[in-house]
Amino acid sequence: MAMKIDPTLCTSCGDCEPQCPTEAISPKKGVYAINPDLCNECEGEHDLPQCIATCMEDGCITPIEA
Repeated sequence: MAMKIDPTLCTSCGDCEPQCPTEAISPKKGVYAINPDLCNECEGEHDLPQCIATCMEDGCITPIEA
């Protein structure tokens, strides 16, 4: 599973990008996006995805629906 960023809620603050251990987060069209091929929800490294722990916007970063 991977995480996704809601572009309508992203404020483009950039706080999440340096926290991602797999470097899956990058700027895209003025907001940030998560590459689902690289995102592993921080499994094996942290108890909680670091992007969620860092993001100040509620509901901005959520799991991709299967």
